[in-house]
Amino acid sequence: MSSQDRQPVTGNRQLFSRRTNWNAPINRLTLARQGRGGDVLDLTESNPTQAGIEYPLDELSEIFARAARARYTPDPLGLRSAREVLGGDVILTASTSEAYSFLFKLLCDPGDEIVTAIPSYPLLEHLSALEVVALRPFALEFRKRWEIDTDRVRDAITSRTRAIVVVNPNNPTGSFVSASEQEAVAELALPIISDEVFLDYPLDARGSTFARHDILTFTLGGLSKSAGLPHYKLGWIRVSGPGKEKAIAALELISDNFLSVATPVQAALPEILEIAPRIRERISARTQRNLAQLRSMAHHSITVLPVEGGWSAVLRVPSTESDEELAVRLIEQHGVIVNPGYFFDFGSEGYLVVSLLTEPATFDEGVRRVLQAIPQ
Repeated sequence: MSSQDRQPVTGNRQLFSRRTNWNAPINRLTLARQGRGGDVLDLTESNPTQAGIEYPLDELSEIFARAARARYTPDPLGLRSAREVLGGDVILTASTSEAYSFLFKLLCDPGDEIVTAIPSYPLLEHLSALEVVALRPFALEFRKRWEIDTDRVRDAITSRTRAIVVVNPNNPTGSFVSASEQEAVAELALPIISDEVFLDYPLDARGSTFARHDILTFTLGGLSKSAGLPHYKLGWIRVSGPGKEKAIAALELISDNFLSVATPVQAALPEILEIAPRIRERISARTQRNLAQLRSMAHHSITVLPVEGGWSAVLRVPSTESDEELAVRLIEQHGVIVNPGYFFDFGSEGYLVVSLLTEPATFDEGVRRVLQAIPQ
């Protein structure tokens, strides 16, 4: 037995922290996908670099060839040239996930709480657990659109609540935080973390940033979505409102212990941002095309719910079986992968989520198979 195969002897002591004690079993969808092999159509693709989007690769290569010459002069807030091109009071991070990590360190002690909406992308649950911070969810309400009910937010707040997280637009519902909702949430007088990575991708509506001057606010962005470059690993936190100077000073101290953003991507940022609109246009053309196609194909048993922005669409389907059972059946019998609603904490059965980023031929055939699997 090799040393890598031996387990360390620790007696009765717990070897690892509870942060990593998720013990998540392999879910039925993963098993079904493994059993099906490669003969599947994936309607969950969220990586634009793998979705057949055309990139200006030669230009990007030339930019990085120049940026590779940059000297290493670390600044915890990020290179001044990169921050200035973004404008405002910003701190650079290696990702939006790292931005959340920094902000949870800034605002919370272990056991403190963050209030956030569901349905939502499940990453936040893991990030908060790694910081020993508890999530207090409130449910979005669907009327003609997904809406924030401020009473529900207020009911989720306790004496240990340190901030409210909103995703603008939400992933996966695609709902922007409207101007009236922003006002109502701000009146609760807690710091706001607004994740705005999809803000540049309107579909049925246009949204506005949550950046405010009457409450301490942190708005998050990054190249992963705004330039369709997730592998470039650059995000940012924009700080506004009362107390921003102290917040920036504290974030500088946190960041100084990591210095995780690579110098070349910071040096390249001004030129990358000049190219980014062209990449966004191609991604937006894809999501708009697929949303229109989805709506034209859907039959009366399936409702494509309103989607104001982002890269996903939510389908309301008959609740004749659980979302998990339907998603497994779609893989095993029809060779198509979708996300079941429970992945995002929808409050009931009858929801599927598909990516609008998917390559068109795959998307059209995959949607056709989904429709075929659900009786009219």
